[in-house]
Amino acid sequence: MSTTRIIAWLMVLVTVVALIVVWVENSKGEATTTSEVPATEQQVQTATAEELWLAPDPEKITDEAQRELVLYGKDLIAHTAKYLGPNGSVAQLTNGMNCQNCHLEAGTKPWGNNYGSVASTYPKFRARSGGMEDIYKRVSDCFERSLNGKAPDTNSREMQAIKAYIEFLGTNVKKGEKAPGSGLKEFAMLDRPADPARGKIVYEQKCQSCHQADGQGLKHPDGVEYLYPPLWGKNSYNDAAGLYRITNFAKYVKFNMPLGASHTMPLLTDEEAWDVAAFVNSQPRPHKKVPKDWPDISKKPVDHPFGPYKDTFSEQQHKFGPWQPIIAFYKDLEATSQKKQ
Repeated sequence: MSTTRIIAWLMVLVTVVALIVVWVENSKGEATTTSEVPATEQQVQTATAEELWLAPDPEKITDEAQRELVLYGKDLIAHTAKYLGPNGSVAQLTNGMNCQNCHLEAGTKPWGNNYGSVASTYPKFRARSGGMEDIYKRVSDCFERSLNGKAPDTNSREMQAIKAYIEFLGTNVKKGEKAPGSGLKEFAMLDRPADPARGKIVYEQKCQSCHQADGQGLKHPDGVEYLYPPLWGKNSYNDAAGLYRITNFAKYVKFNMPLGASHTMPLLTDEEAWDVAAFVNSQPRPHKKVPKDWPDISKKPVDHPFGPYKDTFSEQQHKFGPWQPIIAFYKDLEATSQKKQ
């Protein structure tokens, strides 16, 4: 074999070896990347979960009388209709829904409209009433709006138990602070109006198997409580309730619905959440007259569906969006006001 051919074969051999080395090194890199990324994401999710507010355990209350009162309050939140619904054993005050239909897992679920920071932030000024409100007022509003009924007397054992339970849930939150995971989780607004027609499709595909095609929910076989609450109609929340605002309803369903969803594993896209909120809140429901709400109309939330407003945007845009122009208007209004001061 000539020297030239030997050199040529050696060059080919060197090239092949080099390619094999590169392939092996790349394979190692790919294997490392594939195994490390999920672990890193899991660590981030775990850390995030650990930072969120977690409810204390009422069973650990050492004072027997207090423990009994707090546990009764918890049961009232979880099974409101059993005690105070149309067939309630104590009184008949509500539409038959339970408080935990809005405040999930008896008000303890992170980002599930929980009660974690109620005790730490009340009493407080609320623009809706234009005055200072305490926990009694907060609970009464829920009974009169979300449960479309009457509030228990402040001195009743039921109201005292609910208040004791809410205060107990906040024992691990410093006064004046709001714990991470309290209330509802924010997410990006649409740059278009929320669409009830699109939302109807979402509802049919992902909601009506529980809440039924007519939106009237599904009763427990005992006929006292709902397995799945009505989302509209005479037995649902009225149009003065917080969930009647589309931004609140969208945040609620985005991270909590359908069943099994959470803030770490939502089951709806952003658009689906906004559109199904628009659909549900376009359906008929009880009307509540609240002439004393929002004495300063400039403080109304941008998605408040009823005028009058400080701005010139329509009720339609206030209800369905897009809300960015309304937000920009009030930011400019505030900036102008501050310059004049």
